[in-house]
Amino acid sequence: MYAIVSIAGQQFKVAKDQQIFVHRLQGDEGASIEFDNVLLAENEGNFKLGTDLKGAKVSAKIVSHVKGDKVIVFKKKRRKGYKKKNGHRQQFTKIEITGITL
Repeated sequence: MYAIVSIAGQQFKVAKDQQIFVHRLQGDEGASIEFDNVLLAENEGNFKLGTDLKGAKVSAKIVSHVKGDKVIVFKKKRRKGYKKKNGHRQQFTKIEITGITL
């Protein structure tokens, strides 16, 4: 059984006991959250989508809040003496899918 769910503006294919990284979510570590924007669900070869999924939910638990790898942003204009170096680390939340209800 798996589902495709929209979390924080992105679509993820999730299954029970799977851990994924999503954009930073509000909530403490160990808190449980539910996502009701389920786009597609599959159970034993039977697919449901659209109005068939009214009331479907994906429940998850927040495992931790982490930062991603550093991305270096370097700007330069040749022969002008202009150089600018900047770094950025994206904030992520690691969640574990605890169940899918249809």
